[in-house]
Amino acid sequence: MLLVLLCWFVGVTALLYILYSWLIPAVVQFNGSLALLWHDVIVERALDTLTRSTRPQRLLKAVQKNATRGDPQSVISAIDHFCRHSEWAMNIGDEKGTILDSVVNELNPEKVLELGTYCGYSTVRIARLLPPGARLITLEFNGDYAAIARQVITWAGLEDRVQLVEGASEDWIPRMKEHFGIETFDLVFLDHWKDRYLPDTKLMEDCGLLRKGTVLLADNVICPGVPDYLQYVRNSLSYKSCYFKSHLEYTKAEDGLEKSVFLG
Repeated sequence: MLLVLLCWFVGVTALLYILYSWLIPAVVQFNGSLALLWHDVIVERALDTLTRSTRPQRLLKAVQKNATRGDPQSVISAIDHFCRHSEWAMNIGDEKGTILDSVVNELNPEKVLELGTYCGYSTVRIARLLPPGARLITLEFNGDYAAIARQVITWAGLEDRVQLVEGASEDWIPRMKEHFGIETFDLVFLDHWKDRYLPDTKLMEDCGLLRKGTVLLADNVICPGVPDYLQYVRNSLSYKSCYFKSHLEYTKAEDGLEKSVFLG
């Protein structure tokens, strides 16, 4: 009887391991909604409970263990490796990250606004490419995320190029000119709450933070999706927009970036 129970336990454990480590991740790779449900809800909550830590904390440990201090590219590589081989995380990722890199290199911006810092991955990608004297202001609503992001940015050696601000975008956008002395931005990267893409874009317009030629680059426009924002920038005479087809970070599900040039 004991041998039967032992065999049953080993069999169930093996089945659960196969489901968790291989079968379910393979299935959800091609469906964005399922991928988000599995990785961003089920797995994250389970690991938070089991490890008594948060995903951003585990990501930071991976950076500190595997990345070279003062080397932004090694920080990016360490996060990508963590997200592909250990634990998925919702940053822009390596595939869409190359699109972000190309836009930054094309514009060579001096004043950049990032909405949604999370753990600082895209912040590091942007900051490492900025010309001398350029400014990157990144806004993060979640104080715990901001604390991790500061350490990631510092580990990359980019703290002098980045100003991380905690708080809600709708509170800080109207204060940009007065608080930071910013007249307009050259590039705005939107990667925060999806229901804030459109109202924050209109708020930036109203506050005069966009000039002719300012580029808005929006992530996750397909998954989870921002249909109201896409309808606005694609149909407004104030923008010239194009879509860069890609995949949801570290999966095979379709996602992409929307690049919108403000025409004034």
